[in-house]
Amino acid sequence: MDIGVVVHSGQRGRFAEAARTLTGVSFSWAVYEREEEIRDRVTDLLAGGTLAGLLLGLVPYARARDLLPPALPVAITRSAALDLALAWARARGNGWPATPVSIDTFPDETVAEVAAALGLDRSAITTLPFRPEQPIAEVVAFHREHLDRTGSPYVITVRTGVAAALDGRTAVLPALPTPGTIRADLHELVLRVRGRQADGQRFAAAVFRAPESGARAALREALSALPELADAWIDEHGPRAVIAFAPAAVFETMTRHWVSLPLGGITGFHGAPTPGALIDEEISGADDQRVPAAMGDAAIGFGIGASARGSVALAEQAADRAERDGATAGYLITADGVMIGPIGAAGPPLAYTYRGHGGLEGLAGRAGLSAATMSRLAALERSLAGRPITPGELARALGITDPSGRRLIRKLSDAGLVADEGSAQPHHKGRPTRLYRLAIHAALTTADDR
Repeated sequence: MDIGVVVHSGQRGRFAEAARTLTGVSFSWAVYEREEEIRDRVTDLLAGGTLAGLLLGLVPYARARDLLPPALPVAITRSAALDLALAWARARGNGWPATPVSIDTFPDETVAEVAAALGLDRSAITTLPFRPEQPIAEVVAFHREHLDRTGSPYVITVRTGVAAALDGRTAVLPALPTPGTIRADLHELVLRVRGRQADGQRFAAAVFRAPESGARAALREALSALPELADAWIDEHGPRAVIAFAPAAVFETMTRHWVSLPLGGITGFHGAPTPGALIDEEISGADDQRVPAAMGDAAIGFGIGASARGSVALAEQAADRAERDGATAGYLITADGVMIGPIGAAGPPLAYTYRGHGGLEGLAGRAGLSAATMSRLAALERSLAGRPITPGELARALGITDPSGRRLIRKLSDAGLVADEGSAQPHHKGRPTRLYRLAIHAALTTADDR
């Protein structure tokens, strides 16, 4: 699990200290010196596309919130009441009076709570709560005005830029988050990400019901050709339906978080071979490309239950509801009774389907493959999450023969789309098996940068 951290260079040490207690987690850092650099640093951090979550402070979040993907878990770490109390304790340790004083960023209720606990005169404390659009110059002017009016020996700030601007003018006590505060936010974020990943791996079923029984075989072939269902188990189900089993995260991604159906009026292949046979033909040099034909409306039901049987029952109930709607539509029903729908067929194409992507078509041409096969390989690479794969595993994932899997690896290797990762010997007897890491996403990124 890779967690991104956006932090000022002066706070990197305390964030690193807070992260020491986490195991099984790696960190990618976006470190800035000035607030104007935040957007560029966050853009670079997100460009890798591998973050499981992001931790950042109030200021970085305000500066870059429009850049953050909606599905990315985010935690905003902020100074707590304890951090403010510690700042006042340092003032007392220096022999300074607790008041009068000016404080920025903290909410008024937090300041009032700490002041009451310490027995301080709230009327002698001037505050400037945080606002997203708040420039540093405004915060500096607030403190300077208070200093000129009261002669206070120090200010309390959470903004590193403010501390730098006031350096030499007055003493500055930073009330930055302590490692304990940061650690609590990190642990909460990691637990949220792990819970989300566990939910995504829950068993789920989808029932795709064709309008008539004669369309069932074509429906199954059409679903098998979708790259986002490359790892799903697909079979016929009743006289006119097809059922698919996969982790819930597969269907969640496929429907853009249960918003749209990327099937758009389900399409099938009249008399077409299976997707695996098409890939075999590509690798062997054949050019028997088949044209999809529209099948009409379909009803789609998704079910997420505690067991395979429960998921199927829920998916069938959802398909019944979708069928009553008449047009191509989908519903989701979960074991706890939540129903989402109708999920419409219209909408933007699936973000993780690369059909029509210029860069992908170029890679496909470079490797001598079709864009559809390259799209399935790109989807497979995403599901592997960086894990290397053997030619045999690649063959099984794509539904092709082992010899075709080895030929496909050679084609990808010649095109620079796989990296040799050494070998593995899962059994004591027999020859070691070569391992390869797909590199399609890296090649797409490189192509987009040109």
